[in-house]
Amino acid sequence: MYKKFYTHFLKNHGDKIHMAAHSHHFWPDVTREAHLQYWDDSARFSDEKWGHIFGEVIPETQKLIAKNLNLNQPECISFAPNTHELFVRLLSALDWSKPVRILSTDSEFHSFRRQSLRLQETGKLVLDLVPTEPFQTLDERLQTKLKNEKYDMVFLSQVFFNSGIILSNIEKLVSLTPKETLFVLDGYHGFMCVPTDLSTLEGKIYYMAGGYKYAQGGEGACFMVSPKSSTLRPIYTGWFASFSTLESDQKNVSYDQDYFRFMGSTFDPSGIYRLRASLNLFQKENLTVASIHAYVQNLQRVFLKNLSHPILHLEQLVHRDLNHHGHFLTFKLPTNEATKELSHKLTQKGVLTDFRGNRLRFGFALYHNENDIIHGAQRISE
Repeated sequence: MYKKFYTHFLKNHGDKIHMAAHSHHFWPDVTREAHLQYWDDSARFSDEKWGHIFGEVIPETQKLIAKNLNLNQPECISFAPNTHELFVRLLSALDWSKPVRILSTDSEFHSFRRQSLRLQETGKLVLDLVPTEPFQTLDERLQTKLKNEKYDMVFLSQVFFNSGIILSNIEKLVSLTPKETLFVLDGYHGFMCVPTDLSTLEGKIYYMAGGYKYAQGGEGACFMVSPKSSTLRPIYTGWFASFSTLESDQKNVSYDQDYFRFMGSTFDPSGIYRLRASLNLFQKENLTVASIHAYVQNLQRVFLKNLSHPILHLEQLVHRDLNHHGHFLTFKLPTNEATKELSHKLTQKGVLTDFRGNRLRFGFALYHNENDIIHGAQRISE
């Protein structure tokens, strides 16, 4: 049904079945045209291209993102090449004259995990990591921490990358977080994947995501939604952060009062062109996040129904409730070595997937149909 949008990627994969959509999502054909459009715009506008990018390309992309998140203030969306840059920018705005305290979990993505662990080694950061398992009590345990402890930042994933499980009761967690504490929601595995309505959280949290996963725009186009009232002054700052005052003789470091506050410096905007193109495609085809999610959930049910394997079975699924799940299924195997070996064998069978430790992940996307999934399940069963 939707394969017609992905002809370039599909023709280069032949009869292989790409089930790593959560990791390296195929890009729709319109993103190639958008990439070329950036080159053409650079040639057409030359020295004036940033006026076009900040005057047209970014505002249109902000509005598309805001529509999918049900936000009223698209001008509060900043961009960066990756979420690590945005995270470090927020970190640099905290008070480091004393040890910084962060509440998080043991299942956050590497961009947060590695940086926070390294800072913890210096003694300047205290990291309180709550185990995500058992998932049934995670919400309760996080609430207890927020009621009894004080933190400078709360950093949590909307959908956990190593399980696919959706964090529940986010509004309650935000309500328990003091206003002076930064609440950061990592939405990379949630944006354009699971229906997300941030209207009641707008102005209260920092939400970051990007185009590399389910938004299908590729690398280099990450973003952060920040409160319009934010007065943070990141130490890690670039010249775009005071874009409106560049022509004045600045004796003090000032910050613009909109999304520029969290912008860095000169960057490659081609990713934003591609992200804009993919989001425009979904809007044109009336492919809402809810409809995409329903389509993928059906593929997941078809996969589980047709899968017959001595190791990959329901008992090994990290989580079975597809109503509280992202777009990949995670099987927990006995060892890291067994997981790596099975993933390699699947690649030889033409089923492309990936793993994290002893967790093997199968992703589902619009460029799959039921026959693809049935065929993939049969190859795995062999």
